[in-house]
Amino acid sequence: MTEGLPRLESAGLDAWLVRLFASIDEANMPWITALMRDCEVAFGAALIDLVPSYTTVLVHYDVMCLDGREARDRLAGVLRGLAPDGEGALGEVKELPVWYDASVGPELERLQAASGMEREAVVAAHGEPEYRVFALGFAPGFAFLGRLAEALVLPRLDTPRKRVPAGSVGVANRQTSAYPRVSPGGWNLIGRTSARLFDRRREGFSLLRVGDRVRFVAVGRDEFERLGGDVSPLVERDAGKP
Repeated sequence: MTEGLPRLESAGLDAWLVRLFASIDEANMPWITALMRDCEVAFGAALIDLVPSYTTVLVHYDVMCLDGREARDRLAGVLRGLAPDGEGALGEVKELPVWYDASVGPELERLQAASGMEREAVVAAHGEPEYRVFALGFAPGFAFLGRLAEALVLPRLDTPRKRVPAGSVGVANRQTSAYPRVSPGGWNLIGRTSARLFDRRREGFSLLRVGDRVRFVAVGRDEFERLGGDVSPLVERDAGKP
C-alpha cells in the first residue's frame, strides 16, 4: 500500500472512514471486501452500515453501543490483521443482457464517432471486459463498474437528462453502469438492459453488490423484448434539450 495508508479519518460522531488506497485499481477490491467482512465480525450488533468505495470504506456504528475511541480501536485491530480475500471470496459473476440501439442509447453514434469504430466493434469492446462493481451509490442499485476500455471513454454530458429510463446502459469517463430506476443522469447512453437491478422483494434489494463481476451480453430487439425489456425510445425532450 501507499506510504501513510491505511489511515483512519473521522467522519462525524458515529462513523470512521478507512482510507486504504490513494488511487483506483481493480487490485484494491480483495482488500475492500476483506475489510468489510472483518468489520462485520469486529463490530457485530454495533455496526449500522458499511459504505465501500473505490479506495475507502465508511464504517457507521451505533453510538449507543460504542464511543468514537472504542470504534477506532476496533478498526485499528481489524487493520493490523487485514489480509486480502482470495478470488473465490469475491462476488458473483452477473450477466446483463443489453440491447444496443440508438433509439434507447442516443450516444451510441457519438461513441462510434469518438472511437473511430463501427457499431459492432463498439458493442464488442463494451461487452468484452468483465467489470468489477467498485461501489454502489447515486441511486439505490446503481453500481459503478470499471474499468472501461480507453477507446470508449467519453466525458459526462454537459447537460444531464432530467429523466433517464430504467435499465439504460451508459458510460462516463472510465466507468460504465446501468440505471436501476427512472432518474436524472448525465452518462452517455448506449443501450438498455432488461435486468431488474433494484427490487424491494429481493434480499438486499440490489442485483449487484460490491466485488461482483459484471458482463454485458448483447442481444437483439426480439430477445430483449422476450426478456421483458422496455423498447420505448428515449424521446428528444428527455435528453436535456430545449
